[in-house]
Amino acid sequence: MRKRMTKSMTLVGAALLAISTLTGCKGQEGNGGTSGLSGTITLAGSTSMSKLAQALQEDFMAKHDNVTVSVEFSGSGAGIESVINETCDIGNASRNVKEEEKEKGVVENIVAIDGIAIVSDPANPVSDLTKEQLIQIYTGKIVNWKELGGSDTPVVVIGREAGSGTRAAFEELLEIEDVCTYANELDSTGAVMAKVASTPGAIGYVSLDVVDDSVKLVSLEGVEATSENIKAGSYLLSRPFVMATKGQISLQSELVQAWFEYVLGEEGQAIAAQVGLVTVN
Repeated sequence: MRKRMTKSMTLVGAALLAISTLTGCKGQEGNGGTSGLSGTITLAGSTSMSKLAQALQEDFMAKHDNVTVSVEFSGSGAGIESVINETCDIGNASRNVKEEEKEKGVVENIVAIDGIAIVSDPANPVSDLTKEQLIQIYTGKIVNWKELGGSDTPVVVIGREAGSGTRAAFEELLEIEDVCTYANELDSTGAVMAKVASTPGAIGYVSLDVVDDSVKLVSLEGVEATSENIKAGSYLLSRPFVMATKGQISLQSELVQAWFEYVLGEEGQAIAAQVGLVTVN
């Protein structure tokens, strides 16, 4: 997947160039030259993208009184299928667009990158894990840090609650859905950070942007969780957030083009960062 994501990242620049070309002659009145817009934009797809999509929806509609942005969370595959069938304008997918989907006219527009950091309690001497070791920790096969060259301390597995987008992303990327063994399932990123920071032997996963000195950042396969590594596709726990269209952005309605101008522009990318994602520009 990392290879596919790295290859698809080249499409981001193309999307931005297309938007720049399309909007370069627009007036600068109001919000980014899109005042006077009206109509409805329909999005469907990834539940993991719900936080981003809802934040963008709220902000865009606040800027344009006569625009309605409708978002349905039906899963990535269903979102792409809706685009193919032309029952929605944009299909949200928390994965790369498949080749067979591209053959049906689907275009992959990456709007953000999701990065998940692995953190442990500050005193833990283990600073790097392999993918397989992380899987074994979260499936209950490794139960003591001494098995990984650390101290003789039980592993305390911390995670998010069922329904959490971060949990869904973490488990999907490692292909361990429904087989994790958690000591604690917490309902917020802040709660995970606090529990890991205060519990000897604890390990957890959080959005990269919240990591601070209260916990230890654990690298994976020798690669540290940084924005640069995530953008490069070299960090294990990262994936693209895609807003797919049928055909290039330049072929969409004026309203949908304005949406992408906003999402890939300064304001939209600032919101992506605020909800814990890595920006694409």
